[in-house]
Amino acid sequence: MAINQADHSPPASSGRYALPIAIAALVAGVGIGFAMHWSMAPSASVEAAAGSSATADKSDEITDWTCSMHPQIHKDKPGKCPICGMDLIPVKQTSVSAKQGKADDVTDWTCSMHPQIHRDKPGKCPICGMDLIPVKKSAGDGGLSSRTLAVTPEARALMNVQTVPVERKFVTAEVRLVGKVSYDETLLGYITARVAGRLDRLYVDYTGVTVNKGEHMYSIYSPELYYAQEELIQSVQTARQRGAAEEIGGLSVVSMAREKLRLIGLTDQQIAEIERQNKPTDHVTFYAPMGGIVIEKLRKEGDYVKTGERIYTIADLSQVWVMLDAYESDLVWLRYGQEVTFSTEAYPGDEFVGRISFIQPVLDDMTRTVKVRVNVPNPEGKLKPEMFVRGIVRSQVADGGRVIDPDLAGKWICPMHPEVVKDGPGVCDLCGMDLVSAESLGYPAPNAGEGEPPLVIPKSAALVTGKRAVVYVELPNTDQPTYEGREVVLGPQAGDYYLVRSGLKAGELVVTNGAFKIDSEIQIQARPSMMLPEGAGHGKQIQDHASGHQH
Repeated sequence: MAINQADHSPPASSGRYALPIAIAALVAGVGIGFAMHWSMAPSASVEAAAGSSATADKSDEITDWTCSMHPQIHKDKPGKCPICGMDLIPVKQTSVSAKQGKADDVTDWTCSMHPQIHRDKPGKCPICGMDLIPVKKSAGDGGLSSRTLAVTPEARALMNVQTVPVERKFVTAEVRLVGKVSYDETLLGYITARVAGRLDRLYVDYTGVTVNKGEHMYSIYSPELYYAQEELIQSVQTARQRGAAEEIGGLSVVSMAREKLRLIGLTDQQIAEIERQNKPTDHVTFYAPMGGIVIEKLRKEGDYVKTGERIYTIADLSQVWVMLDAYESDLVWLRYGQEVTFSTEAYPGDEFVGRISFIQPVLDDMTRTVKVRVNVPNPEGKLKPEMFVRGIVRSQVADGGRVIDPDLAGKWICPMHPEVVKDGPGVCDLCGMDLVSAESLGYPAPNAGEGEPPLVIPKSAALVTGKRAVVYVELPNTDQPTYEGREVVLGPQAGDYYLVRSGLKAGELVVTNGAFKIDSEIQIQARPSMMLPEGAGHGKQIQDHASGHQH
């Protein structure tokens, strides 16, 4: 066992020489390093000197040190960025000199991030600290105002700019209204009790029945009516006995008795029948004074009624009213006597026509609308009360926003029935009222210069901000397409057009497509535009405001 252990143990000499060998290797490595250092020292020194010289030469060209991540940081010597700790990079004088060398072409210096900032010389943006960039004067901008933009023909094609001339022409304003069919109040009739008594028979015993004029409606027992018949019979008998009728105040007693029954509501046939029978009847039948639809039945058989109490309500539906709701903004286009076309859900595709007969003088404070009443003939009875309708009024607009109607020019109209129109003065055939001239109802007088075409522009030409309206006008006689922004005063909108109050003349070309692109380019240059009416002046306020903040 001792022999085996001796055979497997390591030689003693190997541990004795390991440490000296390691030390010798370390010394050899250090020597080789020193040798290489001394062999390369001369060339390295030369390069260091050359680098130092180059740095010295470049330092003369460097005027500013900035951070590549935070360009608002600027120092006059090398160092670290106080925000991110990165080494500052130099900005060479040559680049600035190159910019300044072109100063003859530069009229303005602005910030690429804040175009509202403007200076007349190079510098830093007071908001973000970035270098201001030069804005060169375009060849087409010479002598033009700050609201003007000149572009190349190629740029115009890319912007798809389209123009149309400002012109004078009649335009049509369409006013869309909604409402309901209603009864014509002038054609409503009431069947009332002509005398006090008891209703023993109602011939019309439910609503919705169509009755004609002269049809029997109810039978009544009335002591008062019975006594009136007695008076007539006695007067007739007395007249027959004496051979002549007695006269009171120039009227015979018989005539007075007959007239009394006639005023109560009896017909001539009924009165003659009473005289023929020579005795009064206890029940008298009353007839309808008008035709129509029974829309109300207010009494039942056996009811006692007093004189004047309603029994039926009858509506004549041969003509109806259509009550439309008009918003405040629509009132400028509505006039008495205008034609209205409307449709209903019940008869799709069918159009009904009427005329405005009344515009309510009071606004509904809940719906913010005004009721407009339209008289509509209804000979076939298609229109039923409470039907919903959609109406359209097409108003032809003249100069000054005045509504004209060629069919009413120089005519005379009934103030109660607009369907009655005549060529001269007269009276209404329906109500007997004197006719009035169309001019008194708000229509322009013919041949008085009040019906001239208005000055209009397409709706797409105006950039409306709510308080202002800007239109871009293409200037004539320029070397390249040039557009000028112009504030205009617009009138009301009529269909697809705006009426122009001031700011434009007939024949000028206005931009109808591409106006926003032109305005955006002018906004980028911080010049007067739709959103920046003060242009650079507004930028000056922002600049001064920013300068007062500590960053």
